[in-house]
Amino acid sequence: MRLPKTAVQSIIEYAEFCGMQVVFIKKRLVRKHAKSLNAFRIPTSALQKIKQIEKDFLMDNNGSNAAIRGKVHFIGIGGCSMNGLAQILRGRGFEVQGSDSTTSPFTKRLEELGIPVFIGHDPKNVEGCGTVIYSAAIKPDNPERVRARELGIPEIERSVALGIISRSYREVIGIAGCHGKTTITSMLALIAENGGLDATVHVGGMVDFLHGGIRLGSHDLFVTEACEYVESFLTLHPTVVLINNIDNDHLDYFKTMDNIVNAFRKFVARMPADGLFVGCTDDSHVRQLLGEFGGRKTTYGLDCTNSPDYYPADVHYDELGCASFDLMHRGERLGRITLHVPGQHNMLDAIAASALALEHGTNIQTVITALAQFRSVQRRFEYYGERNGVRVFHDYAHHPAEIRAAMDCALRTPHKRLFVVFQCNSFTRAKTLFTENVDCFRGADKVLVPDIYPGREKDDGSVHARDMVAGINAETNNAEYMPTFEQINDYLLHNAAAGDIVLTLGSGDVYKQTKLFLQ
Repeated sequence: MRLPKTAVQSIIEYAEFCGMQVVFIKKRLVRKHAKSLNAFRIPTSALQKIKQIEKDFLMDNNGSNAAIRGKVHFIGIGGCSMNGLAQILRGRGFEVQGSDSTTSPFTKRLEELGIPVFIGHDPKNVEGCGTVIYSAAIKPDNPERVRARELGIPEIERSVALGIISRSYREVIGIAGCHGKTTITSMLALIAENGGLDATVHVGGMVDFLHGGIRLGSHDLFVTEACEYVESFLTLHPTVVLINNIDNDHLDYFKTMDNIVNAFRKFVARMPADGLFVGCTDDSHVRQLLGEFGGRKTTYGLDCTNSPDYYPADVHYDELGCASFDLMHRGERLGRITLHVPGQHNMLDAIAASALALEHGTNIQTVITALAQFRSVQRRFEYYGERNGVRVFHDYAHHPAEIRAAMDCALRTPHKRLFVVFQCNSFTRAKTLFTENVDCFRGADKVLVPDIYPGREKDDGSVHARDMVAGINAETNNAEYMPTFEQINDYLLHNAAAGDIVLTLGSGDVYKQTKLFLQ
C-alpha cells in the first residue's frame, strides 16, 4: 500500500507501541507462515488502527482535489464496476448505498450483502451523503446529481473513484487491451480463489463464481481491469501493466490508431521505475510498446516467431473446441494446462493470466488447478439454453476481432448448421469497421442482420444494416436483412432444427432475441 510518509510513520509508531517492530512490517510473511509464527499474531486493535489509516488515506487522497468522504452514494450502482467499488469501500469502513433504474443480479447481490439499493433516481437519496460516485452513463441532469450539486456534495466519476481507490494499495495490476480484459482478470480472480494470489480483484463483468464482479482480498494487492475508452485507465496508478492487444476500437473517441496506441503508451508510463510490463508479442502494437520500454518486462504469445517468454506447445483441442497444452517458459516445460472454455483466444488469455501469476510468485500447480475450473464469463460465448434441440449461445462481441473469436468457438462446437444473428453496435463502428466486419462470417450457414443498435449515437443516414448485408454477401453470400427480432425469431422457429446452433452477437440489445427464441 503506497501511503504518504505520515501514514507510514503512524503505522510504524503504532507497531512499535504494540511491540511488533519487525512482525507488523512483515505482516505478509507472518500470514503466509502463520503456523510457525503463532506467537506473533497482530492484535485486533492494531488491525483496526491500520484500517482507519487506510480509510483516512482514501479521504485525503494524498493531496488530490478529488477525495472520498462520509457516506458514499453510487448512482448507477447496478453496473459491473460500480457494485465492486461499493463493496471495496464498504470493506474499508465506509457507509455505502446506491441507486439504479432497474433491479439486476448486481443490485440483488448488494442487497444480500446489506448494502441499501434504491430503485429509481430520487433527489432525496443523496441527502446526508458526503460523496456521490456516478457512472459514465449518468448525465449531469440526473435528479440525484442535480441535488448533490445543490447541497455541495462532491461528485466523482467512476473511473476517477477507481483511481483514488487504487492509490491505497501497495501493488496495482492493471489488465489492459481492447479484447480479453474481463476473461484474463476473471482467470486471475480464480487463481486468487485457489490461494495463488492474496488479492482484491475488480472485474468488469458478471462472474458466476464471484456472484458478481469483485473478489475482496488483501489490502496490499489490487488486480483490476483497465479500460481504455476515453482513456479512463489513466486514472489508475499501476505497478504492473498487462496489455493483451491494441486494436482499432472506440474510434468515436480516439479517431485514429495512433491515438489509441499513444493512450496505451501513456498507461505504461504511469508505472514506477521498478514496474513490470507484461505484453503479448502476437500484437504488433504491443510489440512496439515493449520495444520502447526500458524497464522490467515479460512476454507471452502463441506465435513463437516473435520469441515470447511464455507460450504453448503440444496443443490439442477436444470435441468441444477446448484446448489442452504444455505451458512453456523460455524452453522449459512448466506443466500441462487443460481448459474447459472453447477457442484459441481463451488459450491465449489463459497464458496471459498464467504468465502474470507466475511472475508474481504463484505455484504452477495452483495455476493449472484454477484454469481447469474456469468456466467463462457471462456474455462471452455463453450458453443460454436449448429449444427443440437447437442450442443457443450469446456473445458480447462488437468488434471484428471479438466476432472472429466467437465464430471460432461456434465452429469448434459440434453442430449441423450455424445460424448467426449479428447486431452491429453503433453507426460509428458500422462505418469505420465495415470492411473488417463483413469478412467475419465464413463458416456460418446463415447470418441474420437486424437494424443497427444506435447506442449513444443518432442515425445520420450514412450507413444502414442493409449495407452490412450487402457487404457480407459480397464475401460469403449468406446474409439476410431482418429489421426486427420478431421477424428473426419467426425465421429461426421455421428453419432451425435439432443439432443446429444459434449464435447472437453484439453488445446492444440483441440478447433479447436470444431470450425470445427460448420462450
